Amino acid sequence: MSTTITGPDGKPRCSWCDAAPEFLDYHDMEWGMPVSDDYRLFEKLCLEGFQTGLSWRTILAKRENFRAAFHDFDFDRIARFTQRDINRLLKNEGIVRHRGKIEAVINNAQHARDLIKQEGSLAAFIWRYEPDVRQPAKPQSASTSAESIALSRDLKKLGWKFVGPTTVYAFMQAMGLINDHVDGCCMQAKVEKARKRFTKPLG
Repeated sequence: MSTTITGPDGKPRCSWCDAAPEFLDYHDMEWGMPVSDDYRLFEKLCLEGFQTGLSWRTILAKRENFRAAFHDFDFDRIARFTQRDINRLLKNEGIVRHRGKIEAVINNAQHARDLIKQEGSLAAFIWRYEPDVRQPAKPQSASTSAESIALSRDLKKLGWKFVGPTTVYAFMQAMGLINDHVDGCCMQAKVEKARKRFTKPLG
């Protein structure tokens, strides 16, 4: 089975981006590009948590609704959400109305603020778990890694929820902590260049 498909421009891409029309832009513009912005990192962790048991297509289609509902994932604002906000979100048909996941976002926002006070930034903490580039690359079909297991464990120790190793691994793939574009994909080299230019946040 081929690991690439031919895109509309004739260039090869990871085969998964052919699964839905909206995946192509996500693959080319976002997936694997290194991110250091705390709000984007928090958003992605939350959305990956919402994806648990669902498809990424479902979440991607609702992403703008999630952003509106959660104030662009401003964790300072979300940390102050009350039961009234939870009730409001449970009535919002534009998002995934799962009480546990909604409450996890609020809980994680509170812990994100604490982590930033301690570490300087969420990015500084997360990027410590970037795998050693000298390690052999994992196949794209992998669902966890030693680093995702470690980050998941440490976030849970700090009180975070819906951050299991598989969720965290998908987050690491998307946020550029690893370059998981397959060999032959037209984005692999572009992502690697972006990673080399990327300044690792130090807090």
